[in-house]
Amino acid sequence: MSAAPARGGRLVVVGCGTVVPEGGTGGSSYYVEVDGGRVLLDCGPGAAQSLARHGLPWSELTDLVVTHFHSDHVGALPGLFFGLRHGVRPPRETALDVWGPPGTRRLFETLAEALGDFLLDPGFPVEIHEIGPGRSAELRSGLRLSACATPHTDESQAVRLDGTSAAVGYTGDTGVEPRLGEFLSGLDVLVAECSLTDEEVGDNHLSPSRVAALARDARPELLLLTHIYPHVRERHDVGALVAAAGWSGPTRPAREGLSVPLPVDPGDLTPG
Repeated sequence: MSAAPARGGRLVVVGCGTVVPEGGTGGSSYYVEVDGGRVLLDCGPGAAQSLARHGLPWSELTDLVVTHFHSDHVGALPGLFFGLRHGVRPPRETALDVWGPPGTRRLFETLAEALGDFLLDPGFPVEIHEIGPGRSAELRSGLRLSACATPHTDESQAVRLDGTSAAVGYTGDTGVEPRLGEFLSGLDVLVAECSLTDEEVGDNHLSPSRVAALARDARPELLLLTHIYPHVRERHDVGALVAAAGWSGPTRPAREGLSVPLPVDPGDLTPG
C-alpha cells in the first residue's frame, strides 16, 4: 500500500499498541484524512511523535475523537496540546473540535488541573463535544461521526466516520456487542481490535473468532487488525487465525506508519 494518499484520502496507523510498552509502536491512534477532515481517532502514548515522524499534519488536525479514557488511548493528549500551544509558528488560530463519550469534558478539566490550562486553552478555540451512544454529529468538514456503546469501560464507544468519498470505522476496545456489526457495516476500512487469542480473551476484548464474526456482519472492504498483545503477535499469524475462524475478506495487521488510500479500491486488495 502506498505511503501517500492515492485517491484524495488516507488512513494512517499512528500507533497500534496495547498497554504493554513496545519499541516499534505507541498506543492506539489513527489518522483519517478525507473530504477535508483531518481526524485523529484516539491519542495513545507516543502519538504526537509518531504524527511528526510520518510527516502527518499534527498542527492542522480538525478533529480529535476519543473512544474511552484508558491511558493507552489518551496518554499523548498532554504532549499533543502542549505542542499545539508552544510548538506551532505562526500560532494556530483555527478551532479544534474534540469528540468523546460523556465524561470527556471532565477528563480534560482533570488533566488541566494537574498539568496546566493549555489543555483547555492552547491559544486557539477548543470545542469539546460529548456524543453519547446511538448519536451522530456533523463535523465542520461535513464528515458524519457516529457512536455505539461497547462493553469495555462504562464510557467506551465504537465510532464511524462517513464522508462523501469514504467511510471508516473503529471498534476502540470492546468485547462482543451484538449491534456492532450493523453499526459498522458498509465501510471502506474497519479498524478492529484483536487483543488476545480465543483461549485467553475475557469479556472486554475481541479475539480472532470474535473479529471474524464481526467482519462477516460488517463486511468491510478492508479489515485492519490492531491492539494485538505482543505475545499473541509473536506466536501467531493473527490474520490467519481470523481467516480460519470464517472471515475470507481482505485483512491486514496494523503497523505504525501503514497508510491505506481512501476510498479503498477492492481491486487493490487480496484476502489474507
